[in-house]
Amino acid sequence: MDDALEIRLEPSLDIDDAFSDTEDQDFEFQFSPDSIRNDLARNAQSWGVEDEDDEKPRNGFFESTMESFSTLTIDSDERSNEDNASSSRFVSIPLSNPHDGFPVNSEPHEEHPPDATETGTPYPSVFIDLSSHKVTVSVDNTQTSAPLPSASIQCHSRSTSTAESDHSGHSTKSLPTPELSSVTPTHPNFAASTSTSVLPASSIPAMTTASVSDTPSSTLKPSPPTHRLTRSVGPSALEKFVSKTRPSFLPPKTRQEDDKHMADWETMMKQSRAAAEKRRKALQERRLAREKKIDESLHLWEKEIVPDWRVVHKNTKLRKLWWKGIPTRLRASMWERAVGNPLALSKDNFRSCSSRAKRALNSGAFSAATLSKIEADIASTLPSLHIFHRETGPLYPDLKDMLCAWVVARADEGLGYTFGAAKIAAMFLINMPIQQAFIVMRNLLERHCLRSFFGGSGAKEDVEAYYRIFETLLADGMPKIYFNFKQHQVSPASYLLDWIVPLFLDHLPFEACARIWDVLILEGDSFLYRAALGILGVLEPRLFFPDRQELLQLLKGENKAAIDVATREGRPLDGGKYEIYGLDEETLWERIDSMDEWWKESTWNRLTRRELPDL
Repeated sequence: MDDALEIRLEPSLDIDDAFSDTEDQDFEFQFSPDSIRNDLARNAQSWGVEDEDDEKPRNGFFESTMESFSTLTIDSDERSNEDNASSSRFVSIPLSNPHDGFPVNSEPHEEHPPDATETGTPYPSVFIDLSSHKVTVSVDNTQTSAPLPSASIQCHSRSTSTAESDHSGHSTKSLPTPELSSVTPTHPNFAASTSTSVLPASSIPAMTTASVSDTPSSTLKPSPPTHRLTRSVGPSALEKFVSKTRPSFLPPKTRQEDDKHMADWETMMKQSRAAAEKRRKALQERRLAREKKIDESLHLWEKEIVPDWRVVHKNTKLRKLWWKGIPTRLRASMWERAVGNPLALSKDNFRSCSSRAKRALNSGAFSAATLSKIEADIASTLPSLHIFHRETGPLYPDLKDMLCAWVVARADEGLGYTFGAAKIAAMFLINMPIQQAFIVMRNLLERHCLRSFFGGSGAKEDVEAYYRIFETLLADGMPKIYFNFKQHQVSPASYLLDWIVPLFLDHLPFEACARIWDVLILEGDSFLYRAALGILGVLEPRLFFPDRQELLQLLKGENKAAIDVATREGRPLDGGKYEIYGLDEETLWERIDSMDEWWKESTWNRLTRRELPDL
């Protein structure tokens, strides 16, 4: 056609009502020279005003001035509010741009004379209605509705004005991805022109990211659950009878088989309880026989050891006799002589310290926090004996007076109360009068190892040195336990402090502790570590847990499985914490005696000189 004109696609719509339900339905387009000239004459004035207002080139896409953002807008200029009102919901895409991506029209609109060669191949008009997500392609006089063959078109708008709140519901939605198979071009030039309007794949992720990042945070909040939350009420009626141990690939048991297996299980449990009771009776008989043997050796003690207790260091036979345990009636005097009196305390030392403590208590000068610690420590001291109970215990007043006097004596050195001292004081009170017990206790705690653990923050470096000594001994004598502790990051600080401060009274049976104290007072600090290694040796089969927390619970005597077994068997739980593991005097001393093969006092002395050079 002679007067054919190349037309860039502009929105042909009624701007007065952009969201009318009947938009674009009454328009019919005719591509003839007369209709084109009339259309150009009618719209020339509005196009000229629009071009004069533009100071920068635009690409023909929508851009909002109210901080709205469109993924179809690339470096476009801002328009006036009037322009925004007319085009905020429509996008015109020129399909004749030879470049990939979005076309950028930097030249002003010019009128071209019609060309006769282009009348036979008119350009299609594409209208994208963002409000209804509808794309309309019009060719010649016929409107063909088909999805635009584009990768993805998204439009995101964000409005901060109250006037545009009615349209915000359409601004955050995206057009659905059109299907290429639904496009049926009616002319070969139509296919050629539309192929240039497909968005490049590289630009799609960037636009999508921008659209998502600008979405208000309120739209990203998860919706609250619509169902009512229910609590578990335990196993159902069916689960109570479903076997948790029978392999799933086996058929269910018959009634006769189930009854037979239940009877067998009850029989085995009875036999197990009978065997455990038999072992306890045998252990009790051996313990009574051992105590009887110690009492029978009383004449040898009175003849050979009581006159001069230091003879045991020279006589191997008498030393072994001491290791088997001191007779109960001689324990007080032997402990007092073996500990000695390096502090040179007078017999009236307890009386003077006790009177000072009572004056401080009466005047309110005694620390309330320290008094609370003492009460809590006494409450956890040998609960199975019931002699230190606050209301009914006969030795409770003496224990409290002794601890208050000890606090006053330590106050002169700037030291406070250490939790666990009540156990040591209680052991001395059981075996000797309070005045004698106070002096022996002060002298025993003056030994370097115990003084370090009772020395507070000022002796922290010495305590760390003793931890290193213990790790070295553990690595030499029990390498499997050592590497297992290293693997689970269990340091001696996790358990050794709880053993040494109360001198094992929290964790071992009373009879085993009394025998350990007999040798400890004779041998000194080295036996303290030897006894600790013996405890680990007895517990060795239980120490290889895969979980660190479970391993720490076992070392604290709080293993739930062992507690459940002891409760089921009716064993008391108020004794030593390790009694639930079957640790008793006999098994512990068997382990300690077996350490003679590798334990050497020279190793202890060498390690103490290396770690504590000032000792």
